[in-house]
Amino acid sequence: MRLLVLPLLAGLVPLLAVPATAQAAAGCSGRPAKTVEFSTGELRVYKSRAQACAVTVAKKPGKRRTMSVTLQARGGRAVTDKGSYTKMAGPVTVSALNRCVRATGAIGKKSGSTGWILC
Repeated sequence: MRLLVLPLLAGLVPLLAVPATAQAAAGCSGRPAKTVEFSTGELRVYKSRAQACAVTVAKKPGKRRTMSVTLQARGGRAVTDKGSYTKMAGPVTVSALNRCVRATGAIGKKSGSTGWILC
């Protein structure tokens, strides 16, 4: 009996850990490091131990429009996601172990940026 219960309980643990909607809404793992608001949306930057991640999220999702997010670690190449989206551009991720990063997000002609952070 005990051999049957343990696999069943192990299968429930991932369901109880983190709600899928919270992870999907953010698009990035790690802790929130910086949020920059601008008129049409916001740029969100997250930091885990070795990586930084960024997304651009629309204030009013629904209508397709040009959105972009760019993330660059100091000394590295910028990573960009640009396209026609309804809700969010990204996520983009860079290796950021002991490195500063900068991010820029844009929706339409409005944008926001962080400057160098996480130094």
